[in-house]
Amino acid sequence: MKYQDILRELKAGTYRPIYFLMGEEAYFIDEIVRFIEKRALPEDQQSFNQTILYGRDTDIQTVIGEAKRYPMMADRVVVIVKEAQHLRKLEELESYAANPQPSTVLVLAHKYKSLDKRKKLYKTLSNAHVLMESKKLYDNQIPDWIARNLAERGYNATPKAIHLLGESLGNDLGRIDNELHKLELVVPKGQTIDDEAVEQNIGISKDYNNFELINALGSRDFGRAMQIQRYFAANPKDNPLVVTVSLLFGYFSKLMLIHQAKDKSPSGLASLLKVNPYFVKDYQKGATQYDLKKLARIISYLRECDMRSKGVGNVSTSDSDLLKELIFKIIYT
Repeated sequence: MKYQDILRELKAGTYRPIYFLMGEEAYFIDEIVRFIEKRALPEDQQSFNQTILYGRDTDIQTVIGEAKRYPMMADRVVVIVKEAQHLRKLEELESYAANPQPSTVLVLAHKYKSLDKRKKLYKTLSNAHVLMESKKLYDNQIPDWIARNLAERGYNATPKAIHLLGESLGNDLGRIDNELHKLELVVPKGQTIDDEAVEQNIGISKDYNNFELINALGSRDFGRAMQIQRYFAANPKDNPLVVTVSLLFGYFSKLMLIHQAKDKSPSGLASLLKVNPYFVKDYQKGATQYDLKKLARIISYLRECDMRSKGVGNVSTSDSDLLKELIFKIIYT
């Protein structure tokens, strides 16, 4: 079952006997656990009817015992097992899953791991209960997630602001959510969040970032690219080379796709590149600056830079100098 479907059911007041939440992306698991913990029971019923356990400190028989309790002056019992990935003998849950207590809501937050799909427990949970596999989003899915998240909070954001947030904060949804909460506290609801708001409240420079570096390289503006490189050199913790190289690799790979695309219309390219149509013109501009032969060399430069930044074939060159050399190679060789 998908995260949005689960949340929609919960908001409608529908609760299932067992929620098994597993996978690499902790954010979606935490959000469902938080909702059930706060909303499944009124606050005055929680002390007698809600139990929070931790996988490291309990065992599966204790969990099952708590789940079999009857509610006291309430509609349901809620049992939440956090860090359930540390539970031993988890397969013993299958007998309870086959015949659960109907008045109990049992939630297991099984982070960073997934059940073996060949096991009986997995089949029982997937057939009769809520089983969610929480997967990491790909980098190209992050901007859309940010836009949807802001819309749910009652905000619009400019494409550049969304791009700045996405490329600067990575794909850690928990971290992104925290930063969006900061914006929510200072930007009036209904107002559009722009790059100025991001710079002032999140601490991301709107003029010196990977987004602007890509634009400079896309127009072969060496002077502007070197200005950004110097800013990165002065603020290395906020601008790690590994992130810059990864984003540049994605950008120049997309330029290669443009050269090979059959449908070169804006909508066709947006679909092919998996980007907001707003940015298609920037990629088209970059493609006019670099032909396929040049792009193939750039991809090799990026791979070389990545390896050297990790110490392969490099003894003393700093990340700052590696980026300076990379910019020169991209524009002039």
